[in-house]
Amino acid sequence: MNAYWNRELSWLKFNERVLEEAESESVPLCERLSFASIYQNNLDEFFMVRVGSLADRMLLSKNLRDSKTHMTAEEQIRAVLKDVARLNRRKDAVYATLMSRLEDCGVRLVNFKKLEGQESRELERYFDAEIAPLLSPTLVTRRQPFPFLQNREIYAVGVLVGKSGKEKLGIIPCGTGVIPRLISVPGRPGAYMLSEELILHFLPKVFGGNRVVAKSLLRMTRNADIDADTLYDEGLDYREFMAKLIKRRRRLAPVRLELSRELDGDIVKTLCAYTEVKPEAVFRCRSPLELSFLSQIQDTLRQRPELFFEKRFPQRSPQFRADRPIFAQIREKDKLLSYPYESMKPFLDFLQEAAGDPAVVSIKMTLYRVARRSKVVEALIEAAENGKNVLVLVELKARFDEENNIEWSRRLEEAGCQVIYGLEGYKVHSKLCLVTRREKGHTEYFTQVGTGNYNEKTARMYTDLSLMTADPDIGLEAAMVFQALAKGETVESSRQLLVAPRCLQNRVLELIDREADFARRGQRAYIGVKINSLTDKAIIDRLIEASRAGVQIDLIVRGICCLLPGIPGLTDHIRVISIVGRFLEHSRIYLFGPEERQTAYLASADFMTRNTLRRVEVAAPILDGDLRRRVNEMFQTMLRDNQQARELRPTGEYVRLHAQEDALNAQEYFYRQAYERAAEQPEPQQAAPAPRRRPRSFGEWFRAKAGIS
Repeated sequence: MNAYWNRELSWLKFNERVLEEAESESVPLCERLSFASIYQNNLDEFFMVRVGSLADRMLLSKNLRDSKTHMTAEEQIRAVLKDVARLNRRKDAVYATLMSRLEDCGVRLVNFKKLEGQESRELERYFDAEIAPLLSPTLVTRRQPFPFLQNREIYAVGVLVGKSGKEKLGIIPCGTGVIPRLISVPGRPGAYMLSEELILHFLPKVFGGNRVVAKSLLRMTRNADIDADTLYDEGLDYREFMAKLIKRRRRLAPVRLELSRELDGDIVKTLCAYTEVKPEAVFRCRSPLELSFLSQIQDTLRQRPELFFEKRFPQRSPQFRADRPIFAQIREKDKLLSYPYESMKPFLDFLQEAAGDPAVVSIKMTLYRVARRSKVVEALIEAAENGKNVLVLVELKARFDEENNIEWSRRLEEAGCQVIYGLEGYKVHSKLCLVTRREKGHTEYFTQVGTGNYNEKTARMYTDLSLMTADPDIGLEAAMVFQALAKGETVESSRQLLVAPRCLQNRVLELIDREADFARRGQRAYIGVKINSLTDKAIIDRLIEASRAGVQIDLIVRGICCLLPGIPGLTDHIRVISIVGRFLEHSRIYLFGPEERQTAYLASADFMTRNTLRRVEVAAPILDGDLRRRVNEMFQTMLRDNQQARELRPTGEYVRLHAQEDALNAQEYFYRQAYERAAEQPEPQQAAPAPRRRPRSFGEWFRAKAGIS
């Protein structure tokens, strides 16, 4: 029996686990709305990126096969579309259930045909005055070609018959950016109608003089998988090139068409011909084509706390005292922050202290995804304005965050930061920050390595780890990473850090082999890994070998897992679980060896080929014994989760682990633990302000940059 599983089908199983949260009666109603919306948004991105990539592969060669399951791209797309149809039926069913529950709470989406006379007349007046003037309808004729359909925008389409008796298509874009999505029904509190449904209802009015024989809403999903490095010309400004590439993405080939109504087969064929979508990629949806409006419904129910998760706030870390400088505390002992259970504030204080400390000579940092209003970037800007040497690598290829990163890169440059934009052929996905201090002839390094982005918003929603250390060897290797990046190169070798693409996968394979050797000698051997996805075939093959040697292997894989556990003779000693809960599991942990001789890392890299061989990633060793024990305890706690965990079976199915006695929800356990630890600490006293250099005027800054005394 094969121990491999197809990547795309495994991802759909992950999204099914998200959908299960929307179905779960144990999840508060408004949070179930969130999971339904997340399911749909995830699926949109899956079609744009993964299905789009498979479609591109089919154009290259119909005989190219997946290295693990040996499926062609066409076979994978066929299997994906079949599974998506199954999942969407569940999504439609859970949407209907949630809408019914919302009615019990006084919120309802209404059908225009079921409104009373006065209500319908008020809505028609609203349509005539507020919506109709903003619409841009198109009648498809010989002179007027079928319009370009924007990616993920909703359109009202009608089959019209004019005086000539011939059928024509009429199309109206519904997403003007001005029309509110939820429209209140006059005189009926809590009743709403979706704007696209109102536009569809009055489509005959828009195309007056024509008889409407069929109508529906439709939504197109387009391929968004563009390889920037393949298209880039060195003669172009890279930032401007990426801005143009974002615009180009919006016009790529379609991969899916969704309809809100049943249409005659000939009409569907006509739409497929116009849009170049294959008939098997057309989906009929009984729920709205786009679910982001559910957040607006949630906002109307904020006064009902029982409909939401109990509020959770990141807690103050007991490792840090507010009355002492951050650098002094890190110098004494390595620190580890666990988001979202602990606050990101100590790291922000670390940056702000660095910005104002006269002894700090440089700050170097990689940025992949940052918040819209980023305190991290503001601290870097302040540091540059204070005369620090600030080098920032901004990854402009962070998919769907390119525009935000382009804007921040401009602001950083304007402030005097040295900004670099990644490497040709590689994304820089590492979460690395290095602060260098020089005082009384002595140089010291303060290094932060994280598993997640420098983003204050996601630090309250994603589980991540952040290590802060003054270890000089780690600091020197971090400096080596930044030197390589500044030269457009990759690190060739390292001792402490694992640095992809040259020295992460090979080191992981060596550590797996080490455990297999222990097992073959009859000694205790263990591997524990927590990642988002596992697709790297070299690592999978080596894990299979280690299992056959007798190594006990525990894998916590939130998303894609191309390794099937429990296959006799191959993966008998491997257990795989996935945790999907209120917080997105995002931290990456590598453990090699039983606790008494364990080597532990936290990392930015999943075990995917794109991470291990095609990105710059960094994993840092956890050298402090107390922190290593803490991380191991966290890992073992997650393995015992019997509320939000699902266990992967040899068949590829996930089985939810439910226990009535000794129930353990790992995320709730970690929050309670952080809350209790914070409560045990005395109230923090505000630290005396760190010495800060007076911000220089623009003239001073310019003279310094220009070398003018």
